[in-house]
Amino acid sequence: MKQYGEIVFTTQVKAEQARHGSRDGYAGMTARPAPDGLGEAEAAFIQARDSFYMATVSEEGWPYVQHRGGPAGFLKILSPNRLGFADYRGNRQYVSTGNLKTDRRISLFLMDYPNRRRLKLLGHATTQAAEDDPQLAEELALEGQGKVERLFSIEVEAFDWNCPQFITPRYTEPELAAHLSPMIDELQTLRQENAFLRQEASDKG
Repeated sequence: MKQYGEIVFTTQVKAEQARHGSRDGYAGMTARPAPDGLGEAEAAFIQARDSFYMATVSEEGWPYVQHRGGPAGFLKILSPNRLGFADYRGNRQYVSTGNLKTDRRISLFLMDYPNRRRLKLLGHATTQAAEDDPQLAEELALEGQGKVERLFSIEVEAFDWNCPQFITPRYTEPELAAHLSPMIDELQTLRQENAFLRQEASDKG
């Protein structure tokens, strides 16, 4: 595995950093030893996600970003350096699948909007029909999602945590329900107390 900056800080990027005065700070980032693989913090973060953004590149050099979603943990950790997920039949455009036939490079953005955290991953991906590897298909399949069409396997080359600046907090329905639950409970209690006091006042009247 490499440091994230080793891959994304190309010669032109370094030149721009030098021109704008940030090169010295980022040089230290690539000087640190690269991690052996995804750690406990990364694993816990990935397993809690119910979606991510995935970028591939066409044979003509155009980037393509796709949103992937499913139950929390649908992106599975197969090893410290390998991720995978099951692909189900969708709109049948196969843009990402086609791109990976000529360029296996892939980028993933995993977002935690409520806590304003973001994990970026770079890797090489392969796809195969589910029937070509029944054992992996069984490992990646999700109950209630239908028949698995193909399997995505990603060898992680580098990762990086982004700063929270400019990440606007957003909440899924379950996350919002968890935040509102104490207030809803309190409101229910107040309603019950109010009903009791009304009844008590009515009885006295």
